[in-house]
Amino acid sequence: MIITETRAEVAEWQTRRSQKPMSARTCGFDSRSRHIWIRAFGVKNRAWESLEAPVWRHRRRPPHPPSAAAATYSGRPVTNIRHDIRNVAIIAHVDHGKTTLVDALLKQSHTFRENQQVGTLIMDTNDLEREKGITILAKNTSIRHQDVTINIIDTPGHADFGGEVERVLNMADGCLLLVDAAEGPMPQTRFVLRKAFEVGLRIIVVINKVDRANANPRGALERVHDLFLELAEDADQLVAPVIYAIAKEGRAGHTPETLEGDLEPLFQTIVEHIPAPVVEAGGLQMLVANRAYDDYTGTMAIGRISRGSVSPGDAVAVLDASGGARRVKVVQVLVYRGLERVAVPKASAGDIVLLTGLEEVAIGDTISDPESPDPLPRIEIDEPTVRMTFGVNTSPFTGREGTFSTTRQLRARLFRELDTNLGLHVEDTSATERFQVSGRGELHLAVLIETMRREGYEFEVSRPEAIVKVINGQRMEPVERLTVDVPEEQVGAVTEALGKRRAEMIEIQYDRKGGVRLEYVIPTRGLIGFRNAFLTLTAGNGIMGSIAIGYRPWAGEFREQRNGALTASSAGTTLTYGLAGAQERGATFIEPGESVYEGMIVGVQKRPGDIRVNVCREKKQSNVRSSTSDISVRLTPASRLSLEQSLDFLADDELLEVTPKHLRLRKRHLTEVDQSRARRAAEASGIGR
Repeated sequence: MIITETRAEVAEWQTRRSQKPMSARTCGFDSRSRHIWIRAFGVKNRAWESLEAPVWRHRRRPPHPPSAAAATYSGRPVTNIRHDIRNVAIIAHVDHGKTTLVDALLKQSHTFRENQQVGTLIMDTNDLEREKGITILAKNTSIRHQDVTINIIDTPGHADFGGEVERVLNMADGCLLLVDAAEGPMPQTRFVLRKAFEVGLRIIVVINKVDRANANPRGALERVHDLFLELAEDADQLVAPVIYAIAKEGRAGHTPETLEGDLEPLFQTIVEHIPAPVVEAGGLQMLVANRAYDDYTGTMAIGRISRGSVSPGDAVAVLDASGGARRVKVVQVLVYRGLERVAVPKASAGDIVLLTGLEEVAIGDTISDPESPDPLPRIEIDEPTVRMTFGVNTSPFTGREGTFSTTRQLRARLFRELDTNLGLHVEDTSATERFQVSGRGELHLAVLIETMRREGYEFEVSRPEAIVKVINGQRMEPVERLTVDVPEEQVGAVTEALGKRRAEMIEIQYDRKGGVRLEYVIPTRGLIGFRNAFLTLTAGNGIMGSIAIGYRPWAGEFREQRNGALTASSAGTTLTYGLAGAQERGATFIEPGESVYEGMIVGVQKRPGDIRVNVCREKKQSNVRSSTSDISVRLTPASRLSLEQSLDFLADDELLEVTPKHLRLRKRHLTEVDQSRARRAAEASGIGR
């Protein structure tokens, strides 16, 4: 589609804008006026040519596949269009219903037997995903609707796992953008939509959970339209069909009031509006977007064939990041059929396949025809914003619980993670036993820690910190766009807490049911440790989400208010009598009968400043009898911290000891003498902790 506007038409819209602020809702968006509005006021503030001549704009991808007879694609003749395939990614903010919708699509496409019990969260096969209730890894599946195979790519919804989204969108031709009818677009919605626009995907908007008590489907769609106007790079991207759904019940429709009893409207919209893959003439070309491993077949390269075809036994060239090419032989060609991987004799352009026999292939490599190797652009991932130090466990309990605890084993495991986790960076430090690990957020790093812990690794980690850069001689720090939904009576407390963390409010919206949505721009370091405080301030009734938006000048220092720690003064086994004395000073993290060592954090006190307590102290025996001597001491139950809570709790002079059985908070310097020496050294150097 090619759009032209005359100088007079654009000048009229500019005049109207100068008289009254304009938005998506005040422009009267028909097809023609929408195009003029974009040209007059710009999409993403892009510069445009002189209006003395018509302005020409082109889509990155054609809105519909061109005819095979006359069209060209990437400068080469098109030989075929795969009308039997649709490649679709499902993108959304966390907890907006992606995995639940995939469950319903699988069940209604007769992927399973009628009497087969498959439960819910079918795609979340990872134990950690089921425990946390979120999708962590992008996954593939396939369903059949009539004569069309729909390849589905389920993506994570949390911003910390945005790297998983970035590396798999190249396999799709279109996507379903899920939006909660009550919450509307959230920070990750903005991120995934921007990435979908960048690769030229055709969008289908799905307003989900229209049955919620506080659902406002029309309002959610209105905010989605505003988001489209803000992020779209081309006028054609503003045209997107809308489906309303209740994924949990497996129902969809074209209006929120007239949902059908199944998802047939969604199936039809996918087949009609998602472009069919275009087959180009030429040799094999495929970008590796993921890797999998099987005990019988070894490493499998997963990706979409962009050009040509491949069969078992074919010789192919693997083009790596350095530009080198090596010749290997394909052993098996597999495709997805539901949740299974099925071997096929041949796969062609448009198919999402798994190739075996390519042992050393990496994500981002190109698999090509060895006679005419032609590399594809490598996958680009946004840079990490948070880092922490991983080190060998140096506590007195080292080696007691872990299977892998040496420097060599820890280093090998961290660098092996880079093969599949593209959003992660690992660097050696000046200390051979410590490594600097950078990720997209606290949760991104916490999932890595928990995964390694369950694999039997034993190590220690430092407090997360934002990655600060010096750009053009100026100190810059990462900032994020934060969205919080809170009850109206709790706005004051949340606003005060965020103000202390250098947050700047950019928008506030009140709904008719006592809820308030606040949007902030806040330094990433201001969000570290804020989640627990937010849950306390809102009594668990608040919702927050954030997404990195870039770097800005350093916003200045701010003081974090955390009460002092209760640290064990000696090693031993905790006793009720000793813990009772510690609970007079604050809350404890451990129960009687647990082993502790000097410098281990056993609780948090009621005011600032650390205190050493003897939790191993026992009551001295005497020959004095008392009428109340047989009354047992009553202890307050210990406050057990999760991994994420432990990371939030850490101060700069503290570490978290991670083992397969325990999470222990400790001081970086264990003895009182070492702590005093470190404190004097810091004061002398002017750093001060």
